[in-house]
Amino acid sequence: MARRAKPKPKAKTKSPSAKSPSLRRLLVRWGLAAFVWCGIAFAGYLVWCAYGLPDLDQAAREPRRPAVVVESADGRLLAGYGDLHGGGVRLTEISPHLIHALLATEDRSFYSHFGIAPLSVARAVWVNLRAGGVRQGASTVTQQLAKNLFLSRDRTLTRKVQELMLAFWLEAKFSKDQILELYLNRVYFGGGTYGVEAAARRFYARPAKTLDVYQSAVLIGALKAPSRYNPLSAPESSDRRARQVIRNMADAGYLSAEQAERVPRRPAVAANAGEQARFFADWVLDAVGDRLGPPDRDLWVRSTLDPRAQRIAEEALSATLSREGEKHRVGEGAVVVMDRSGAVRAMVGGRAYAIGGFNRATQAARQPGSTVKPFVYAAAFARGLSPDTVMEDAPVSIGGWSPRNSDDRFRGPVTLRTALIHSINTVTVRLWQSLGGDAVRAALARVGLPQTENAGASIVLGSGSATLLDLTAAYAALANQGTGVWPHGIESVRDASGRVLDKPSGGGPGRVVDATAAAQVAEILAGVLTEGTGRQAKPAVPAAGKTGTTQNGRDAWFVGFTDRYVVGVWMGNDDNSPMKGVSGGTLPAQTWRDIVNRLHGAG
Repeated sequence: MARRAKPKPKAKTKSPSAKSPSLRRLLVRWGLAAFVWCGIAFAGYLVWCAYGLPDLDQAAREPRRPAVVVESADGRLLAGYGDLHGGGVRLTEISPHLIHALLATEDRSFYSHFGIAPLSVARAVWVNLRAGGVRQGASTVTQQLAKNLFLSRDRTLTRKVQELMLAFWLEAKFSKDQILELYLNRVYFGGGTYGVEAAARRFYARPAKTLDVYQSAVLIGALKAPSRYNPLSAPESSDRRARQVIRNMADAGYLSAEQAERVPRRPAVAANAGEQARFFADWVLDAVGDRLGPPDRDLWVRSTLDPRAQRIAEEALSATLSREGEKHRVGEGAVVVMDRSGAVRAMVGGRAYAIGGFNRATQAARQPGSTVKPFVYAAAFARGLSPDTVMEDAPVSIGGWSPRNSDDRFRGPVTLRTALIHSINTVTVRLWQSLGGDAVRAALARVGLPQTENAGASIVLGSGSATLLDLTAAYAALANQGTGVWPHGIESVRDASGRVLDKPSGGGPGRVVDATAAAQVAEILAGVLTEGTGRQAKPAVPAAGKTGTTQNGRDAWFVGFTDRYVVGVWMGNDDNSPMKGVSGGTLPAQTWRDIVNRLHGAG
């Protein structure tokens, strides 16, 4: 019987339960290694981010171009050169309404978080994931300060990590109140303004300490999008945003619901001085440089400009040129309004302002025409002649030059009073012959209208050159019984801390016209408005003035004064082309009358 073969023993196999511990150990080792390497990579990334941070102490005091801020006489901002940074103010010098508006809108957990707000971050991540894009941010005030002080505005992961690192550093280095104070003094509010003090003065012409609930809401609302919510250029959008901020304040407990509903609207007011006040501001900036040299710190200049007078001057000139300019081929004009001390209250340098543009009130040296005649007559009266002195209105020649009168007729014997009222050229030239050229040139130079040494007799008819500002200042001497003034636009210059650096006293060169002669001329110039060439300039208040027209109507002037103001108006064309049917007694006189009436509340 055959023997049965023994079966081969089966190979031993490991059960799953036997192999699992080894696999788990392997996975754990791989996981730990990956975690370590990820940690090393993350630490390396953090080191790389930290390496890219700026020098914090250096960045905090980053040098910048000093700003010069020019304010009107009542504190409204006219213009800023450089970035407008308000003087650093303490937290106690900022309206509590503004602080409440900031915390309610930007960072309600500010005083409890450590630089970041985890719940806000989680909420923002959830909202953005659901929206499929960035819809909500979660930056705290501390993070925003870190970004404003040290970082660019790039929206990258690296910049965000650096922002978090800097936020932790700020929280460790400064107290919460210090962080809030730094933020409000550095943040951009729009309109070229940095810091709450500059913004309060820019948009509401008041210090930050006096802002009410609505004004505070407007400024904080603008932080979201400064250009979109600018209260001057976009008042309706600004108001809607401010109302949301006010609701935030109520929701956060800073206001009751009833108080929030009753908050009145406060329109921004700082732009009321007029856009063309920039002509004046540029002139003042040059004067600051002449007095103090290039600025080495932020400067705040309180000027002499009166916003109401500026608006009146702008509107009157614009109305005349818009209505009559094309018809009479008048392209440009300028206006200067000063008080009798020489303080410039309004200045219009042309139809429209352009940065770095030509100021026709201060830079255009034009022929003044007959506006110089009063000073020739004043010199004659100081020599012993009088308004009743009689001279011949008849042909006269000097070296082959034979001037004519504007109406091409001769009146025969006339008094000097009549000759000046009707602007008779021949009699004025006879005064040149009587006084002598040196005396006439000296008389004009004393009132700020210097002439060349070889200037001939034609200068008594205005063949020289003068700016509107200088001519207006010269007439101030007649208004002041012969005492001259220096035209000026600065009341004071102070630094950001409020310390006064310069306080010009105005003043002038003293007596430049004999007092009796000045009074006699002023009386005659009052007659110019009632019976002479300036009848269209006669305002509703007592006044005196003189017309001026150059050859072929290339320049037309009216300059005169009341008991409060000295006003000059010029019209012409930049290319010196002649106007059509325009003299000093027409469009300039009419514009002058409109300005004076409104300045005195009489029209």
